Amino acid sequence: MIRSLLIANRGEIACRIMRTCRQLGIRTVAVYATVDAAARHVRLADEAVCLEGATAADSYLAIDKIIAAARQTGVDAVHPGFGFLAENAVFARACAEAGLIFVGPPPEAIEVMGNKLRARKVAVAAGVPVVPGYDGEAQTDEALLAAADALGFPVMV
Repeated sequence: MIRSLLIANRGEIACRIMRTCRQLGIRTVAVYATVDAAARHVRLADEAVCLEGATAADSYLAIDKIIAAARQTGVDAVHPGFGFLAENAVFARACAEAGLIFVGPPPEAIEVMGNKLRARKVAVAAGVPVVPGYDGEAQTDEALLAAADALGFPVMV
């Protein structure tokens, strides 16, 4: 059972997650860049931790700072929101290594889905229906045009 959640994001997505947590009785922790100190998500959280950076790279993308904030505040879980670290397998793995629940897919799934060709092959192997497409390695104009001709037009790129 999750009793407290750090939201590793900002803005409207963080506010929506907080609203749901409040309905479920889950304590929320916001993280924020120094420039976002007066932001709505910071005010709505039960607790907030400044990540001491002005840019996204120095704050919302700083895995070590986010894990440190999670440890400092004693949360059970981390929700990445959308964007930023939501599709980052390294972040999901860092959460697990820190003993935190990562609210999202496991790192292995993030890695698979991050490579569209690999994701397609995994889906086909699992029996998931997929749109006919090109699964070849060659990415030259000639190879892609030949594949499009073989599939028939129109094609989606």
